[in-house]
Amino acid sequence: MDLKNILEKTEIKSILSEKLLAENQFVFDFTNNNKDLLNIDVSNAVNFSEYIFKQMEINQAKVGIGKYDEDRLIYRKSSLFQGENCRSIHLGIDLFTKPGVEVFAPIFATVHSFALNDNFGDYGPTIILEHNIGGYIFYTLYGHLTLDSIQNLNSGMQFFAGQKFAKIGDYPINGNWPAHLHFQIITDMQGKKGDFPGVANIGEREVLLKICPDPNLILQIAGLE
Repeated sequence: MDLKNILEKTEIKSILSEKLLAENQFVFDFTNNNKDLLNIDVSNAVNFSEYIFKQMEINQAKVGIGKYDEDRLIYRKSSLFQGENCRSIHLGIDLFTKPGVEVFAPIFATVHSFALNDNFGDYGPTIILEHNIGGYIFYTLYGHLTLDSIQNLNSGMQFFAGQKFAKIGDYPINGNWPAHLHFQIITDMQGKKGDFPGVANIGEREVLLKICPDPNLILQIAGLE
């Protein structure tokens, strides 16, 4: 049985207190098709945040959505994603909302690992939870959290479905991004702890999308294609 079938038979709690409904969300386009991005210094967290939250205000959205498997222009902001193997394919779903918003475990979980990934443009405070459903083990990653989210944590600590375990952070501690949660499913941690690539290059796209399936299997965002 694959993960999709398993999750379809599992009770899943919302990871945010705000319901992810079609009428209260706005789906962003971070590809080359969005010409607004050509006029914004996305390396400047203040400017980028103003753009993000202005668009949400205009569209009367409480949550902004950054899509999975999107070939993104915005990663030009950081050398972290550049070099010979330029990375631009997003492996998670982003949920833009106010800093300090609480994050809840969607399924019974054990803390696998956590870290402060403090490179410019990185995750900042990050938590990875391990889930075991009928012997099927997989992981969920939560990036761009508050610093206190990773304090007083221990690997092996358990959280019930629906239990608060973190909060959404703000720049600069969150890797210098507008306030949001990066949420990602991972089926094979490949020995990594506290971190896992959230962005792939074109050459790795097919392999990493298999390891990191669509996060909407858990988020269940209404109307998201």
